[in-house]
Amino acid sequence: PASYAQARILFDQRVRFDPDRPQLAIYNMPFLYRLNKGHTLSIQKLQQALQLIVRQHQSFCTLLNFDAEENSFMQRIAAIDDHNYILYTFIEHTYETQEQLNEIMHNEKCNPHLFDLAQSLVFRCHLVYYKQISSNHLLSDKDVIIFNFHHSVFDYLSMNIFLHDLNQAYTTGQLLYDDNTNLRYLDYTVIEQQMSMIGASTFWLDVLHDCKLDQPLSLPFDRYRLANEHQTGRGTSISFDFGQDLSHDFVTHASSNNISLEHLTFAIYFLFLFKITNGQIDLCLAMNINNNRYRDE
Repeated sequence: PASYAQARILFDQRVRFDPDRPQLAIYNMPFLYRLNKGHTLSIQKLQQALQLIVRQHQSFCTLLNFDAEENSFMQRIAAIDDHNYILYTFIEHTYETQEQLNEIMHNEKCNPHLFDLAQSLVFRCHLVYYKQISSNHLLSDKDVIIFNFHHSVFDYLSMNIFLHDLNQAYTTGQLLYDDNTNLRYLDYTVIEQQMSMIGASTFWLDVLHDCKLDQPLSLPFDRYRLANEHQTGRGTSISFDFGQDLSHDFVTHASSNNISLEHLTFAIYFLFLFKITNGQIDLCLAMNINNNRYRDE
């Protein structure tokens, strides 16, 4: 089976947008890199290094799909003994202006058709050359490398491991690995499924008892969305300055009460919604947390 984190991501992709006509990706994770000035990088060695990484880390060879009989999301490790098997997507383009590069990066972040989870295409390498594709198979400091991952198999903490292995595979042509002593994400998934969730379920059922979370909030909208419309995922960002005095008080209050700025902001946002909904207290809000692993506490 897929892990709880993977299942949440896959389920979210299905219910948040029209699964037949997705308009926007929300789980693409592109990382852009440039070489230091005066340095070059061998494209052939880069490709060979990426092949080693993908073959070693089974997450990059994971097929994810929905099993109707099991009524759950399942994962399977693809057999990659066949050397003709496509391990990852490798593409090349050119750019001349920063605006063009920005458009390429935006496409990497927002295009919902870059990955195919059912075919284990969850990682891509995009080389973007300045003005023309290199004829000597070398990247220069004006060129750009974009590594893009699907969040179902990758998170920000994984990037340190990826870069470490990329450096080792590129410089030595091999990766050191002992299959008998290294836990895989698949092992974690199996262990996770065996953990009892009775305590966690009981806790949340008690906390959310009598909460009316399925009712729409009476927000002062000036526009309304049809009930049968799918979300586009598009939005807007508005920023404003608190001012030096209020900002200082904000930081001081968080520090003196031993809470993070994120959680204090979250509480203020809750109070804001409470006021504009005329005292509605059953507010279902969510925020990202650093720890994405379940712990029985």
